[in-house]
Amino acid sequence: MIQLSEKDWEQLENKGITKETVVDQIKTFKEGIPFVRLEKAAVIGDGISKFSEAEQTRLVRYFEENSKVLTLLKFVPASGAASRMFKALFNFLDVYDPGHEDLEAYLERNEDTDLKKFSEGLKDLPFYDLVRNRIIEKANTKGKEIYVFVREMMSENTLNYGFYPKGLLPFHNYGEYVATPFEEHLTEAANYARNERNANLHFTISPQHEEMFKKEFSSVKERVSVETNTSFQVGYSYQKPSTDTIAVDMENNPFRNTDGSLLFRPGGHGALIENLNEQDADIIFIKNIDNVVVPEALEEVSDSKKTLAGVLLEVQQKVFEYARFLDGDPHDKEKLGEIKDFLTSRLNVRFSDNFSGLEVTGQVKILKDKINRPIRVCGMVKNEGEPGGGPFWIRDRYDTVSLQIVESAQVDMNNSDQLAIFRNSTHFNPVDLVCGIKDHKGTKYNLLNFVDSKQGFITNKTKEGRELKALELPGLWNGAMAFWNTIFVEVPLSTFNPVKTVNDLLKPSHQVNQTH
Repeated sequence: MIQLSEKDWEQLENKGITKETVVDQIKTFKEGIPFVRLEKAAVIGDGISKFSEAEQTRLVRYFEENSKVLTLLKFVPASGAASRMFKALFNFLDVYDPGHEDLEAYLERNEDTDLKKFSEGLKDLPFYDLVRNRIIEKANTKGKEIYVFVREMMSENTLNYGFYPKGLLPFHNYGEYVATPFEEHLTEAANYARNERNANLHFTISPQHEEMFKKEFSSVKERVSVETNTSFQVGYSYQKPSTDTIAVDMENNPFRNTDGSLLFRPGGHGALIENLNEQDADIIFIKNIDNVVVPEALEEVSDSKKTLAGVLLEVQQKVFEYARFLDGDPHDKEKLGEIKDFLTSRLNVRFSDNFSGLEVTGQVKILKDKINRPIRVCGMVKNEGEPGGGPFWIRDRYDTVSLQIVESAQVDMNNSDQLAIFRNSTHFNPVDLVCGIKDHKGTKYNLLNFVDSKQGFITNKTKEGRELKALELPGLWNGAMAFWNTIFVEVPLSTFNPVKTVNDLLKPSHQVNQTH
């Protein structure tokens, strides 16, 4: 049993964390988190749908016609600073001295391909003019020029881009102005997530960035509203302190800071299921902050989103019809068989072998449980060797087979069979979800009831030179949605343009055609 002092209790109370939660988390550290059991990769025709052009056109139209009476929301996880995006630049500032070595020698000596790419593409970076115009210092060598440029970008007393939230960095250069991902998300929302010329967006951010986001919205709102003929309502929320998780030492005892207080760490993006649970809309689009497109790709991306939303609405219509039937006096065995077939073929639900032998009341109970769940339609992109999770059929601890998005960290890579299944994956997860979070009566589900708490992650970290174990909550689109009904749909590669490093901004997909 863990011993907690009065100060510990105070700390828990301030964060809104119960003792039961802490006990439960320490138990998880002690027991470990079992690997996910992969049955097989989801592929086209077995877990992933692929639509012809004609079917896509029909689904887009279906969404456009049927969403007019619905509330739409775009939900964008946007917390965190962009420091990881500039790792190579921070490293360069640390180790390069332009007075002692020319740039070519440095690049060769350190095999610094990232910095080489950055320096060669300098003028194509969206913030090139912005940074350039701030520099007064004369540079007489290429090395000095790049060094001064990077220092102007990164230093705390200059532009300080490393501190910025990724959503507020300059991403796309339009000539007269440079757009941030935040602005591009507004433009996108106007194309597929608006009703009656209104678009609602919700960004999950860090508290220290809220004023920056609000300032950005004030400065771009009018321009985007005029360009898109849309007015925008934007909400913000933070990851809750109550979703922080306790850290433990290597013996699974609570890890204490030098002042004796308990160490809690942010629970990862899975904590955002709480933020999502507080939203109220009929259809919620989810997309990461750094995945935005230039105008040339906007139509294809918007049609892809509308296709996914069309799939959701079409399936939901049937789900609601069947749920109403099950609420009545459902003794029609044929109809029950029809509902089971629908759940299997359209919602990828799997039933145990003994289902058909059950009494009608037993069948109804199971069908009600399977059909009354939130639904997610997830875009999946063909595997091009990008890192990240993918779509799989898994078998859980209750022996139930279901469709899930699984990360590599959840798989036992030392098991050759599991490794083979993981490597056989034809598609990966670009984080492109359309969610239905209400039942047939229009009542919102409590999304916290559909989380698989056993799908978190335990990682080893250090603090002040001491080793510790940290617990990440089940990821937002992994275990946090494990018990949702799931549909995977192939979407075009053009819908996936994340900016993980600064050099990703040099890719053609982030270069604006200035004749736009």
